[in-house]
Amino acid sequence: MKWLELLTVGGATLVAAVTVVVLYSLGVRLTAIAGDTGQASPRSMRLFANICFGLCGVAVLFGLYLIIPYFSG
Repeated sequence: MKWLELLTVGGATLVAAVTVVVLYSLGVRLTAIAGDTGQASPRSMRLFANICFGLCGVAVLFGLYLIIPYFSG
């Protein structure tokens, strides 16, 4: 068995999972900050939250693209 390849796939999976979770969590936090009534610029916070959610969705779609054989070749 090729252990280095197994570790590479495991590391890439861990990094991808952490990235998606952090982007989603940051989007939720920025949405909560934007909903605060004392916030000076809620529109910019909501914009950054939507960007985080969009990047999270792109990461998930890219993962599906890599997993589903019909799309990758």
